[in-house]
Amino acid sequence: MSAAESEDEPVDEFDWIDRCLRPLARETPEAFDLLDDAAAIPPRPGYDLIVSADAIVEGVHFRPDDPPDLVARKLLRVNLSDLAAKGAEPYAYMLSVAWPARFGWPQRRAFAQGLAADQASFGLKLLGGDTTGTPGPLTASVTIFGWTPSGAMVRRGGARAGDILMVSGTIGDGWLGLKACEPSAPGLSADAAAFLADRYRLPRPRVALVQGLRAHASAAADVSDGLIADAGRIGRASGLGLELDLDRMPLSAAASAWLAAQADPLAARLALAAGGDDYEIVCAAAPDQVAALRAEAQAAGAPLTEIGRMVAGEGVRVLAGGREQAVVRAGWRHG
Repeated sequence: MSAAESEDEPVDEFDWIDRCLRPLARETPEAFDLLDDAAAIPPRPGYDLIVSADAIVEGVHFRPDDPPDLVARKLLRVNLSDLAAKGAEPYAYMLSVAWPARFGWPQRRAFAQGLAADQASFGLKLLGGDTTGTPGPLTASVTIFGWTPSGAMVRRGGARAGDILMVSGTIGDGWLGLKACEPSAPGLSADAAAFLADRYRLPRPRVALVQGLRAHASAAADVSDGLIADAGRIGRASGLGLELDLDRMPLSAAASAWLAAQADPLAARLALAAGGDDYEIVCAAAPDQVAALRAEAQAAGAPLTEIGRMVAGEGVRVLAGGREQAVVRAGWRHG
């Protein structure tokens, strides 16, 4: 580390861009070496450019003691999850960060290293953005861009009555992972706590499902706020209701062990379904498309589990323990 990057040395915004961000855009001619105030995205004939944006805030979406490189990677991954739900292939992103004064060179370098790691993993390009200071918590946002063939974006609003509802991966790990980061993680072994904390800090966006969703799904959403809430958004956008069977909800071994230790397993299962931070994909597909979609998902390493169906009407009918359940909290509510 140079003298200009010592922990006590104030960080100049443009120095940080030059030293940490410009290397991330060296092979991106669209970004003009981050020397301009804008980027130019060339058209791609036969494709639509899909745009989404998401922000994360210290103390809300990540813990103050989370390593900066993992915070950066989580930021990219929650945005990649939005793209995956649209059936979009990742292309590029723009970054905005508001830094608290305590984030000096070591923390900002680590943040940039996290960006670099996931740019390489997911084939992303940095196009530009903005940095500033703040007296408040660390706040960072990404505007992300992806490509789909023209007219092929998977929307929330495409489901039809009778469609089968499915979800990727396992549910509840993100919510339990936040608990696992606490000094005492009740009902969790050390191995389970480590697994779940990793799932919370480092989501696995289901980009491998992109082609299967485009080919076979009628609607999709990412599970960021909770399975019940996000499945309900598919219903609302599609003008339908849905039935969600939580007895079929896929759980990891760690979540299953935690559930088995709870005094009220039914309430605990509802909590897992409403917890959020899973960044899985919930999707609907016509019955004659389910087998093909599940086969593609299995081959892509992101298996899908049938958990319900779309029905005429409105609202989410939640089933668990063989009967309908009243839902007090469907998921995270944004302030």
